[in-house]
Amino acid sequence: MNKVILIGNLTRDPELATTNSGVSVCRFSIAVQRNFQNNEGERGTDFFNIVVWRAQGENCHKFLKKGSKCAVIGRLQNSSYEAQDGTKRYVTDIVADNVEFLSSRSSDGGAGESAPRPAADPKPGTGDLEPIDDDSLPF
Repeated sequence: MNKVILIGNLTRDPELATTNSGVSVCRFSIAVQRNFQNNEGERGTDFFNIVVWRAQGENCHKFLKKGSKCAVIGRLQNSSYEAQDGTKRYVTDIVADNVEFLSSRSSDGGAGESAPRPAADPKPGTGDLEPIDDDSLPF
């Protein structure tokens, strides 16, 4: 099984390209903070290259920007190429099957920092409800 789930922040603006056959491909990278701290009390960060194809890639290019928080579900893909100096280079990408935008949209239409949601108005007539004792619940 080859499955990756990551949540992180974009380290740069997404780049959109089109293949010779007209298929859209979007590339960006995300920074994911580690769950543990080192001896100095600091958390390390890992950086991952993300590749998103077709309409979902176009949406990523349109709605994400540097600093946006997103969740990526996909798979690892290894590839290699020969550099200009003749050395063989290896690359590992995350090919996304699904990208969820976790930052709220800012007023300028782009993605921005998450804004607090306004408190919901209480429903009319709920102010006079009496508390229920936990022992009286059927479950």
